[in-house]
Amino acid sequence: MKSNSFSWSHFFTRLIAALVLIFASYNPAGLSYYDWAITRIPDITPVVAFAGLILLIGWIIFIRATLRSLGVIGIVLAVAFFGTLFWMIIDWGIVAADNVEAVTYISQTILCLILATGMSWSHVRRRMSGQVDADDVDN
Repeated sequence: MKSNSFSWSHFFTRLIAALVLIFASYNPAGLSYYDWAITRIPDITPVVAFAGLILLIGWIIFIRATLRSLGVIGIVLAVAFFGTLFWMIIDWGIVAADNVEAVTYISQTILCLILATGMSWSHVRRRMSGQVDADDVDN
């Protein structure tokens, strides 16, 4: 029987998946699907199209799960939380606001944290509230 426990390792697995999805889609280093595909326009190959479709499927899975789990209000609160944290980092001088590469990496990492939280939130909420799903009940 499967275990319905949720731990930090489960969250970090989701976080790593979000990191791979987001940084494979775009990153400032130029090693991303965006940079790979943009150089091939208008001669898109089936491999480029297939890779883009895989990324699109990943984005849809993460966004739908996050919307269903956190909802619009939860996403707004998560963005506000991480946005003010990022604002403090810039205000304290840890990162310069005009450093586009650093700001992009931090923004993408924040997006990863929000998506990983969205993928995990239903498990966390169930553990915090003590709720049991119908699938969890043994006969």
